Amino acid sequence: MRRTALVAGAARGVGALAARRLAAAAWDVVAVDTDEVGLAATALRSPNTHVRTCDVTDPEDVADILGVTGAVHRLVIAPPPAYATPPAYAPPGALEAPLDEVMRRAFLGPAALVSAALPGMLERGAGEVIVIVPSGASPATAAAAAAGRAYVEALAAEHRGRGVAFRCASPRAGVPDRLVLDEIDRSLARPGDVHVAPGGRPGPLRLALRRPRPPRASAPPR
Repeated sequence: MRRTALVAGAARGVGALAARRLAAAAWDVVAVDTDEVGLAATALRSPNTHVRTCDVTDPEDVADILGVTGAVHRLVIAPPPAYATPPAYAPPGALEAPLDEVMRRAFLGPAALVSAALPGMLERGAGEVIVIVPSGASPATAAAAAAGRAYVEALAAEHRGRGVAFRCASPRAGVPDRLVLDEIDRSLARPGDVHVAPGGRPGPLRLALRRPRPPRASAPPR
């Protein structure tokens, strides 16, 4: 049986690379984004990649896409591109987009896509949900990344034992896309893993979950 992957944010970066890798591995790939030119480049010379323009923050777009794909075997959500400059509606002097806009694009939209695709996986008893959270030092981006990690963790706990694997990748800024995807693929062979932090050091959530060691008692003076 042919496996179907839905890749959101597939017009650039790690999303485009994920779509191309899956297509090369003989998956049927549905690549979605709002950037038609980028999608065309992703699907170049790949007959089993099908592109659709889709805004994952729009419920109607999401419903239309899943109506075409049906239950998918793997869902990959790549982070949206960072704003090079604040949008026109940002307050004067703002250094980044407003928090509500960043959360909408980087967390609320992806979370809605996961919740729409998940029932089909649960009904079949098999599937993979992979969410790559945005990296960046801005407060809004950090908030969206933390929300994404917490959401995937909660889903994994709620649906444990039902055949769906959940992965949330938290790459540090500057980690090559190929290394991010390599680490995700390796983690899928390790049952129970939820968080992936490629780049050689634990991601923020792993650090937060690590229990502090009790202070070592100093030896009494002789």
